Amino acid sequence: MPDPFRHYEGVPVLDLPADPPAPDKPGTDGAAFLSQLLFYSAAISATKLVPSSGLRYALRVNPSSGNLHPTEFHFITRGLNNWPDGLYHYRPSSHMAEQRATGEFRIVGSDAPLVFIFTSIAWREEWKYRDRAYRYCLHDIGHAWQALALAAEAMGCDSKAIVDFPDDEIARALRLNEDEWPMLILAVSGIARKSDAGETVWYGGQANPLSQETIAYPRIDAIHAATKVIVNSAVEPAPTGSGEIKLPPPAQSTRSFGNVVRSRRSALDFVGGTRSMTLPQLSAVLEAARPLLSFVQLYLYVHRVDGLEPGVYRFWLQDAELQLVKAGDQRVAAAGLSLGQDLAGNACVAFSMIGDLDRAARAHGDRGYRYVFFEAGAIGHRLYLAAEALGLGATGIGAFYDEEVHRYLHVAPEQGQVVYHFAIGYPVPDPRLQA
Repeated sequence: MPDPFRHYEGVPVLDLPADPPAPDKPGTDGAAFLSQLLFYSAAISATKLVPSSGLRYALRVNPSSGNLHPTEFHFITRGLNNWPDGLYHYRPSSHMAEQRATGEFRIVGSDAPLVFIFTSIAWREEWKYRDRAYRYCLHDIGHAWQALALAAEAMGCDSKAIVDFPDDEIARALRLNEDEWPMLILAVSGIARKSDAGETVWYGGQANPLSQETIAYPRIDAIHAATKVIVNSAVEPAPTGSGEIKLPPPAQSTRSFGNVVRSRRSALDFVGGTRSMTLPQLSAVLEAARPLLSFVQLYLYVHRVDGLEPGVYRFWLQDAELQLVKAGDQRVAAAGLSLGQDLAGNACVAFSMIGDLDRAARAHGDRGYRYVFFEAGAIGHRLYLAAEALGLGATGIGAFYDEEVHRYLHVAPEQGQVVYHFAIGYPVPDPRLQA
């Protein structure tokens, strides 16, 4: 297993204030602002202790496949109060900012005071998941994107995702290690700022080696190379339709954003039996996903939702309605399709996200492949937070039998491919967890 934490040796490390206040009270000082933003989007939030070995490992605010965290957070600051302009790398292991360079940086034409560049280290996933790892890296970027964007929104800021940038040019500009690929840029605006940028000065610094040896995965390298090409044309409208079941108004939560994101965990399993979620809770979960649904269609395996018969349902975005696709108990099917994982059957509801890869490719070329998986990960993150806010638990499921899912849901090749599974229910307590 490679080191889950990257750091740069020989560069200045700037403190971010510990225990920052809730993000609904943003600080105007640069260090305080950055501390809040990262504490509620990317920081360590808990640890787990393995009794048999005594090993303790960290969990973070942003979820990750296998808790392997291929995503790194680099950021450029421009005019933050009492904070030097320059290029930084976030070090979550100690909640600090590594100062890689000072001065003026401009990439992709953004003049926002704060620009994040999410990068992916595929080897962190490849060593365990092999060729399938590229999907998980893309999911991870989607989760990180929404984690940061929602934290910025809670702090009264706007953010804009930039995905069509020249990969190699950005990698060179940031002097990224060769094992690290830029994937998504998020420009954050609406921050108190000054203007006194100076000449760029690099501090050097070498990225720490993550493993003593690595194994090449040429298929992943080929996929990534193919998706570097930028193509932009008109996006065809998504298919429209309606269902027979109109959803009720969404359930509401009184929990604060900060409390929700710091408490969110990935459930290892769910309490089965008779404990159900309500239809308004399901409505709230689906409402959280709606703003991001573009290339992804949601199918639901409903097990225990009060007021809704067990079965497979399709969610129609336009009218927020459900269409019954297959009636009857779906617990065995959901678990079986999810690589035999019981949690998909023990949940109250499980999801198949079907991505319209062909429509994405027509609009964006092969690069559209990335965008579909980004969207699926971003939707997953919103499902996580909605479930947590409502007193439920959730987990993303990247392992499933692709072709069997297509056959079971009667999804034809031109309708899309399954890109992500997800489950929501009442989580089984994990005694290893320590806040």
